[in-house]
Amino acid sequence: MLALSHRFHGHNSIRSLYQKGRPLYSRNVKLLWQPTPGKYRVAIVVSKKVHKSAVVRNRIRRRIYSLVGAHIAEGNAGADMVFLVQNPCLADLSSEKVREEVDGLLQKISA
Repeated sequence: MLALSHRFHGHNSIRSLYQKGRPLYSRNVKLLWQPTPGKYRVAIVVSKKVHKSAVVRNRIRRRIYSLVGAHIAEGNAGADMVFLVQNPCLADLSSEKVREEVDGLLQKISA
């Protein structure tokens, strides 16, 4: 789990990423990101359009937060990131497939 200091707080704090962020796409997730020197912040957005159940939306959010935290712990930091989940199948996919998808997006940032 990520510390609160590495999370966005409120919709207004991620507004600039919605407007100016660089997009990256995978099959089920869109990533908006901007480079920042030496620090990082992460937000994961799972709307009710993806799934009506809050339990499923929170499960997807927790899975992605844990993968991002593990990836950044390896030393890949320095960007503000917003993950926009576009498909409810992330709740049912195996951990390895979700890891491949998130790691693929994060590797594109560091390249």
